[in-house]
Amino acid sequence: MPQKFRQQGTKQKTSGVEPVAKPGKGRVALIVAAVIIFATLAVGILLFRHNRAPGATTTSTAGSEKSIAVLPFENLSRDLDNAFSADGVQDEILTDLARIADLKVISRTSVMQYKGGVARNLREIGQQLGVAHVVEGTVQRVGNRVRVNAQLIDARTDKQLWGQVYDRDLADVFAIQSEIAKTIADQLQAKLSPREEKAIERSPTSDITAFDLYARAKNILLTPSSGGKADLQQAVDLLTQAVARDPSFFDAYCQLAYAHDALYFFGLDHTSARLALAEAALQAASRLRPDAGETHLARGQNLYWAYRDYDGALAELETARQTLPNDARIFRLTGYIQRRQGHWEESTRNLERAAELNPRDIETLGAGGVAGNYSLLRRYAEAKPWFARVLAFEPNDAVTKVSLAGLDFNWKADTRPLHQTIDSIRGTNPAAPQSIVNDWLICALAERDGTAAKNALIALGENAILFSDNVLFNRAFVEGVIARMTKDDEQARSAFIAARAEQEKIVQAQPNYGLALCVLGLIDAGLGRKEEALREGRRAVELLPVEKDALNGIAMVKYLAMIAAWAGDKDLACEQLAIATRHPSPISYGQLKLLPFWDPLRGDPRFEKLVEEAKKPVALK
Repeated sequence: MPQKFRQQGTKQKTSGVEPVAKPGKGRVALIVAAVIIFATLAVGILLFRHNRAPGATTTSTAGSEKSIAVLPFENLSRDLDNAFSADGVQDEILTDLARIADLKVISRTSVMQYKGGVARNLREIGQQLGVAHVVEGTVQRVGNRVRVNAQLIDARTDKQLWGQVYDRDLADVFAIQSEIAKTIADQLQAKLSPREEKAIERSPTSDITAFDLYARAKNILLTPSSGGKADLQQAVDLLTQAVARDPSFFDAYCQLAYAHDALYFFGLDHTSARLALAEAALQAASRLRPDAGETHLARGQNLYWAYRDYDGALAELETARQTLPNDARIFRLTGYIQRRQGHWEESTRNLERAAELNPRDIETLGAGGVAGNYSLLRRYAEAKPWFARVLAFEPNDAVTKVSLAGLDFNWKADTRPLHQTIDSIRGTNPAAPQSIVNDWLICALAERDGTAAKNALIALGENAILFSDNVLFNRAFVEGVIARMTKDDEQARSAFIAARAEQEKIVQAQPNYGLALCVLGLIDAGLGRKEEALREGRRAVELLPVEKDALNGIAMVKYLAMIAAWAGDKDLACEQLAIATRHPSPISYGQLKLLPFWDPLRGDPRFEKLVEEAKKPVALK
């Protein structure tokens, strides 16, 4: 699950989440595969290196001659609300340049980290982003007038190559953006096809107010700290207002479809009504511009997130790539889909390509992307440099720090680095633990510390509880696990009865949702309802086979093994666990060795052999 969707108010009553993809900070997952929470500890997603050294803290030392980053424009307006105008101008220039296949253009997520009043070291920025040129500027909006000052600078020499001030009516702002993009392309001697030129000259809307609403919504969707249901709903509200003002606002419909799809995919509103809203926005975009790359991108996202139509989604994304050659989302989504298909090498190549275009996107580099894949493959030594690369530009990112420390837990069954990191974060940043509290809970369970586990559960509040994958557990279930671990059988039974009442409602509402059904099976196993538990566990595997989803499907196999272990069927438990450990998955040596979930199997030679096998990397076929 994209990091931005973790711990953002997701309640257990929702239908369950999946990684992505992020989505999608975008940490606007929208993404979840996306994306995986213990992604901090064992999860994540993406594969082995392809002749690239991820440990470098900069993307390149120079960058190709036709590479460029459009930095955030400074807002000089007195009205702070007009900051959206500055963001909108910068975003449109970046979007226009990104359409040009002859250029390499860095994604907005990576460049927005340079927003602020601090003086910029352009040479350093060029090295960090792997580009030879940067664009920066200012926007001042007064009444119905707008002044835009733009400059093209060679980041290698700090030399200004071009600069221009535009002082015009506000209605001309889109023409200004197009002129700037075309002039920059000319300065870089980039070849511009007639189709690319036509796309750059097209105005997104004729309604300035609608554009402001759209710019505000897009800021929300791209802000790393956003991504909860409230944030996404606010973006939906803003975009709905934008298209109400301008029913021909194509870009707004694309973003609206994305926001609705994200609410559905990440389990924040996994309902047919939400899916219908996404489809309506997508249909509106298709009617306006059926052949646009953005239309194909939105359709590909929808086919993946809503229907698991992987082949259809990949075909749409490939079509989108023809006219959006610099859009990192296309490569990232392609990588996420290929990962679910079990195509790990292809997935890695596309995620690494996304990282080139978006070198400061935590989701792509970290637990939801390349580093996470190494973790799923149990190639922990290769995951470390990718986490380190994130910490080089976000040294205080709590989730990444815990993910890095969690490698030793998974790899060597050593909880000390994880424990120390969590204690340090809790001691220095009181707000940070909310994003790492699942890891705190897992660490406490691994150390058999009932008091710490209860404290972590209190800190979780009403947020979702996940144990290294995308399966949501309710609070009562975890209370039962803690009681079971501390040999309080009466309290465990009471907690499991409460957990069952809550989980049964979810299953009744979504009877064919494997991620919810496997939880009911595990609760029933805890209550001694062996036949029901095994039936529910097997049904979850049938609903979501590995062939349909290499990530969530293997999680269903893992939970069937756990259900069987709790129900006393050691033969079935070891059989299913053997399948799960031989596929890329969150299962690790540390989890099997230390977590109480597997206690019923301890001492069985078959289980102990599987624990030893989990020390080795997954052997890809």
